[in-house]
Amino acid sequence: MSLIWDILISASFWAAAIRIASPLIFATIGELICERAGVLNLGIEGIMVIGAFAGWFAVYLGLPLWLGVGVAFISGMAFGLLHSLLTVPFGLSQHVVGLGITMLATATAAFTYRLALPEVTSPPRIEPFQPWNLPGLSDIPFLGEALFRQTSLTYAAFVVAALVALVLYRTPLGLALRSVGENPAAAAAQGLSVTGLRMGAVIVGSGLMAVGGAFLTLSAFSSFFFDMVNGRGWICIALVVFGAWQPGKAVLGALLFAAFDALQVRLQQTPMGAVLPYQLFLAMPYLLSILALVVMSRRAEVPQALMVPYNKGER
Repeated sequence: MSLIWDILISASFWAAAIRIASPLIFATIGELICERAGVLNLGIEGIMVIGAFAGWFAVYLGLPLWLGVGVAFISGMAFGLLHSLLTVPFGLSQHVVGLGITMLATATAAFTYRLALPEVTSPPRIEPFQPWNLPGLSDIPFLGEALFRQTSLTYAAFVVAALVALVLYRTPLGLALRSVGENPAAAAAQGLSVTGLRMGAVIVGSGLMAVGGAFLTLSAFSSFFFDMVNGRGWICIALVVFGAWQPGKAVLGALLFAAFDALQVRLQQTPMGAVLPYQLFLAMPYLLSILALVVMSRRAEVPQALMVPYNKGER
């Protein structure tokens, strides 16, 4: 226990946890927006892959890093538009469409990569976002290293989460968005466009998911490889449930999962890593997250119209 405690009180551990949580925050907030409007977006895994590829490839071709983030956002919006067209006005199964989007987006990234770089044997590297030391704050003991020596995309993740929370709970747009996820017939009776709001939520949410993928190539790994998302999209769907469809709690859930992940990496480098199989350490964050999900989800209030298609005139 003393070994784990020593890890938990180190600034480098929490710096790593915040860094690991950053792409999860982008994607979780994107999924939360979709689900708050009543649409389950199972395309998140593939959208993160296409975002990771599009952002990296744009920078590889010479665009600035922030424009690479913008390209990733637009690519996610494009797949979000396709998802929303099929699920909202046409009312197709959100499960089937979402899985289809995941396969299509992943295949699109793989095909484009092979088409653009047919002779490349190892992924080319780019110059990623560098840690941004905030003057004065980065020198604070413990907190400076943990919080204020991150890349600008990490700070952007928390800003986006705060802005989404502000919009959802403090603006008419947020109220309208939540209403179409709870009672679309009542929202329509007030003159709101259920189709427009739901499609807009899926498009914007998918853009944020793609930015979460772009974080991996533009801020974490500096190159693109096909397995880099590695199930993070599915984890983000679980984090929305863990957070009870509330942005603040969802961010805390992302930080919790990231802390488990950072912990297992460090435990593998201790004497425990020489005794226990490494697969046990890899499974640890998922097992602990499942346990936390079970505990938290029992009190969660699911949006009443989640996955329920709306046809005008029906009750």
